[in-house]
Amino acid sequence: MLKKIIKGGNRKPSKSDHNDAGLYGYSQAANRNSVSASNVVVNHASRASPLASSQPGGPAAAISVVPPSGTVEALPPFRDVPVSERQTLFLRKLHVCCFQLDFSDTLKSVREKEIKRQTLVELVDYIQSGSGKINEHCQEEMIKMISVNIFRCLPPASHENTGQENADPEEEEPYLEPSWPHLQLVYELLLRYVVSSDTDTKVAKRYIDHSFVLKLLDLFDSEDPREREYLKTILHRIYGKFMVHRPFIRKAINNIFYRFIYETERHSGIGELLEILGSIINGFALPMKEEHKLFLVRALIPLHKPKPITVYHQQLSYCITQFVEKDYKLADTVIRGLLKCWPLTNCQKEVLFLGELEEVLEGTQPAEFQRCMVPLFRQIARCLNSSHFQVAERALFLWNNEHIVSLIAQNRKVILPIIFEALERNIQSHWNQAVHGLTVNVRKMFLEMDVELFEECQSQYAEKEAKAREVEEQRALTWKKLADVAAQKGDEDMVTV
Repeated sequence: MLKKIIKGGNRKPSKSDHNDAGLYGYSQAANRNSVSASNVVVNHASRASPLASSQPGGPAAAISVVPPSGTVEALPPFRDVPVSERQTLFLRKLHVCCFQLDFSDTLKSVREKEIKRQTLVELVDYIQSGSGKINEHCQEEMIKMISVNIFRCLPPASHENTGQENADPEEEEPYLEPSWPHLQLVYELLLRYVVSSDTDTKVAKRYIDHSFVLKLLDLFDSEDPREREYLKTILHRIYGKFMVHRPFIRKAINNIFYRFIYETERHSGIGELLEILGSIINGFALPMKEEHKLFLVRALIPLHKPKPITVYHQQLSYCITQFVEKDYKLADTVIRGLLKCWPLTNCQKEVLFLGELEEVLEGTQPAEFQRCMVPLFRQIARCLNSSHFQVAERALFLWNNEHIVSLIAQNRKVILPIIFEALERNIQSHWNQAVHGLTVNVRKMFLEMDVELFEECQSQYAEKEAKAREVEEQRALTWKKLADVAAQKGDEDMVTV
């Protein structure tokens, strides 16, 4: 929970306070008798807001002052003023919405909260209706108001509060932002502004600039899933509308991934960022740029390494398969990358990898398959013999896919000798009946593909087993001889079993 320190103090009101009172929607008399208060929020340093570095007395500091109780007055609706005055009223409503209110106490500033909420609703309706095109100054002030409300210090993550290192992100209760009734409307206003056909990109890009986009990306670490959903939609729309920002957005997302993979392994918005990238990858032109291929190798494939992969694997798998569908020649790179990241002790991740592997193989052509089939089926053979029945079962399900069976059949002379031993071991000793039955079916499939090859592999396996038994017998005989020699010498310290 955020720790708040309220600093209060009397100050002599300036002339500008009285002159601006009507503009901000509260009375001069109330302002003269009021006590100014500002919120100083103590936040975790690792989740600091971009606005935390604002200069004292700058725009951000000036308009984040909490209004004294009872001083905010509701402004008239847009329909009640002449068209010529609506731009001015729009500005006044924006200034009312710049005030920050304390949502940690639901009984505090109830009237002010309702006035601000209703004002935000009217602003959203005004932008959405397109009844009046707002001028450049109004656009600038609107982005300032949006920035004041959404760009803030995020509270410490749950694992930072408790000190837990290995907590499962899926089991953690998400933090829900208490100010969401207002934040949602601010995000809705930004979304309507971005998607509006009245918004001139050339003008808007002056305010929705690189700095603004970077701060939006920082908010993806919010634990509130509702906020991340809005951020995802807005950033995707910005990417589509502002072509000048596209390379910067891709690079900034890359940097978030690098920090997540190689430093923190903690970030709430990886799944949402991957959803945006899924759509972006889908729109890549062919031939694919080298920059995009490097993104696949340096960011997407290494995203298989972190422990919380289960949270975002579905979106990651979609991005990976999109690359293969766009350029089938990347299949070999992807498969080798998956094998390099293959989990050794995490069976749940192995099941996910096998599912993703099937999707990748769906788009793999014979030439690319042949380049990676030897290391691939060595790994599959290990999965077939896994004592975890879900891993073995998922590996055997690969033979239910017609395209994969076709690739295997074309290269059976290489593949069958690699996995034959694993199939035989399952039939002889696997504890799970479902795995045993599936193995029998796969074995039968190979027998029907090529009887001669199957019998040759069977002969080689029998010969190998016979040699192994011979080695074992020789080892046992050697130990027996050593024990007999020791017994004959009567060594008192020797213990024989």
